[in-house]
Amino acid sequence: MIDNNLLQNLSQNLLEILEDNEYYDVTIEVGNDPYVEIYRAHMVILCYRSPYLRRILSIENDKQKNDGTLKHIKLPNILPKTFQVILRYIYSGRIFLEGYDTLDIIKILVAGSELGLRELINYLQSFLIKNEASWMELNFNEIYRISFENDSFLELQNYCNDLISKEPDKIFKSLDYSSTPENLLIKLIQSDNVKMSEIKVWEHVLKWGLAKNPELPSDPKSFSIEEFNILKGSLQKCIPFIKFYNIASEEFSSKVIPYKIILPKELYKDLLNYFLNPHNQMKKPDTREIKNIGENNLKNIDSKIITSEHAELILKWINMNNSNTITSIFSRLIYKETKYRMKLLLRGSRDGFTVEKFHEICDDQPRTIIIVKVKDSNEILGGYNPIAWKAYGYTDTKDSFIFSFKNNYDLDDHILSRVIDKECAIINGNPSFGFYDLHLFDECYCKRMSYEKPIRESKDLFSCDDYEVFQIMND
Repeated sequence: MIDNNLLQNLSQNLLEILEDNEYYDVTIEVGNDPYVEIYRAHMVILCYRSPYLRRILSIENDKQKNDGTLKHIKLPNILPKTFQVILRYIYSGRIFLEGYDTLDIIKILVAGSELGLRELINYLQSFLIKNEASWMELNFNEIYRISFENDSFLELQNYCNDLISKEPDKIFKSLDYSSTPENLLIKLIQSDNVKMSEIKVWEHVLKWGLAKNPELPSDPKSFSIEEFNILKGSLQKCIPFIKFYNIASEEFSSKVIPYKIILPKELYKDLLNYFLNPHNQMKKPDTREIKNIGENNLKNIDSKIITSEHAELILKWINMNNSNTITSIFSRLIYKETKYRMKLLLRGSRDGFTVEKFHEICDDQPRTIIIVKVKDSNEILGGYNPIAWKAYGYTDTKDSFIFSFKNNYDLDDHILSRVIDKECAIINGNPSFGFYDLHLFDECYCKRMSYEKPIRESKDLFSCDDYEVFQIMND
């Protein structure tokens, strides 16, 4: 039985060690001029509490002889006021937030992520959601930006997506368009959770473009050709995610046509044909979700494990996770009759199940998907690697993910797990996603380490009937 009083005494004793000026062996320079503070600390505690500080101190050890020389490290990206709270947490296991406002707490969260303090990250996310919901709604632009710039803040990301789902109009109106980055606006407008009318989405995108270019007139009738081109340049990555076909004819005429110059020519031509022909309007193509574009855009997949429906869902996950790396692919998918296929590179039952054969065929091939059929079951496992496989080493990426279908006949019964430790996202030598999250070849098992959640209920070893490796291609 654990006595909380004993733990409190231990915590207090460790804080006293922090405040002791005699036995320290590390100095930490925090902040930038003119706000710089020097803190004294103890190497053994820092190494065991913070993965980041452990790496930094290991580098310092390599530079210096192990002769008792005082170690000195610098943390210029963290404010002294913020680091003081974190250092006390590192020593005591307790967080003292009295006197700190919401922005201060967010700075502590960001700094905690930089230092790899997973327990603190989870605690502060829950604290903000529970105690600062009103502030985050009023300052959604800032909290959304911070959440999606860091792969560690999954709770806040889910919180933001939930808010978008419930009150998208309110969220759009709360945005400060002049400071909203382009990639965040794209994430917002392409989200499946946005339920507002498409004309409203279009109007918000226009407001953002005009806010980014305050020198432009507010009335398109006053635009010069040069000014239209400026607005077109600002919106060119947003336009592919607008479902223009879902806009009413009257609204298209009054609110889209005045800006026709900023639309791609082929798109505008197709839209005119669509809105001028009543028969075409019986169909409502959805230009935001791949699964609704039509199977004709995805060629039949050469797989003995998954169907084209599985493939379309996987492509959607890739598109949602990283619109920047494949925006051009999906833009063409939306506006043209481009054919897409998942090119089969390797099949175990055809090419063999050895690591050597995998590297022979798959090395230096980017955007690959591995699909595994679990033996004696209907279970399918898989993972996506946006970076090329190599013969050895780790691959650092924030865009990989792993997944499972518990029953290959039920697409809804799936688990999608995105990477949280991007430095260990891909293990190349014996191909693996994370250290143990989806380990293949010599032994097959799934044990959550580097990804947000396990994709199997069991951590036991399993065998596979077959496996396939595909590369995303466009013709």
